[in-house]
Amino acid sequence: MRRSARGSVWWWTKVLMDMLVVLCGQTVATLLGRLYFNSGGKSMWMATLSQTAGAPLLFIPLLLTPPPSAEEHKPAASKMAAIYAGLGTMIGFDNFMYSYALLYLPVSTFSLVAATQLAFNAVTSRLINAQRFTALIVNSVVVLTFSAALLGVGSSDDETASNVPRGKYPVGFVLTLAASAIIALILSLAEVTFEKVIKVRTMRWVLRMQMYPCLVATAVSLVGLFASGQWRTIPGEMASFKNGKARYVLTLVGTAVSWQAAGLGIMRLITRVSALFANVTATVALPLVPVFAVALFGDRMTGIKAVAMLMAAWGFLSYVYQHYLDGRRAAAAGKGLECRVCADRTGSDAMSPA
Repeated sequence: MRRSARGSVWWWTKVLMDMLVVLCGQTVATLLGRLYFNSGGKSMWMATLSQTAGAPLLFIPLLLTPPPSAEEHKPAASKMAAIYAGLGTMIGFDNFMYSYALLYLPVSTFSLVAATQLAFNAVTSRLINAQRFTALIVNSVVVLTFSAALLGVGSSDDETASNVPRGKYPVGFVLTLAASAIIALILSLAEVTFEKVIKVRTMRWVLRMQMYPCLVATAVSLVGLFASGQWRTIPGEMASFKNGKARYVLTLVGTAVSWQAAGLGIMRLITRVSALFANVTATVALPLVPVFAVALFGDRMTGIKAVAMLMAAWGFLSYVYQHYLDGRRAAAAGKGLECRVCADRTGSDAMSPA
């Protein structure tokens, strides 16, 4: 953990609030994304665009944040512009690959392969962020990965599989695997950017790191939307959308806002804890979606879904318990500095809390 505030009641309160934002935002965004397709939406590029199109809304809280102090480290604008462009382009293509992988894979296979995201993040966190692993953290990563994969095994994909284009299975597999690796890399690069380049963790920088890459990703998605010609289908989609045009707009707006809320929560967790912890929290949201889908879409609640939820809770609590133990050890030692998980990281300058 970063500094003296870690392990305190107030620190845990802020972390829990960020976790709640991630869980709620990702769950709502996923459900609204499904509602878009269930109600007549067909544009994969529109679905991709909605994942980052809410970024301009972050200008409002950014304008309300206090100005930086004179002593605050100010990274070079050219370097940050390159980072924003690089991360944003990666996010845009990552969203593209995830969207189109669903066209080429059965739902169960897609879920199984996408579950490797957390495993990839464990690797990138170790190589890029010097993440130290304990038995509890390894247990958390393994159990959560199996929890997500279990959802794929238990999903009924007979109908979906029949619609998968012949000969496209290898393409879908590669796209999903690549997208999982890229999102893991993005999270680790965001963490190392805060540690090595920005060197402060104020709310202003959290908002910037969430907003500017998403603006670049939105531009990438817009290029794809117009280049593919799918923009021509938007009026027809709106006209045929279940319950009218207003619901079409509200569904996409709600999806965009929810994804930005989840992304902002993830970015705050990266600055407060680590990229791996943020990914662990996001993975916990996967088993929550089927529960709400039972009530909203009439899905059937199966034993496999219930087991996946319990495994997700077990894996997540293992990770949280590790940080709790580290906080107690630090307090007992009278140091209150860094936990074992982050002890191997380089001694960076003191960071301002986000």
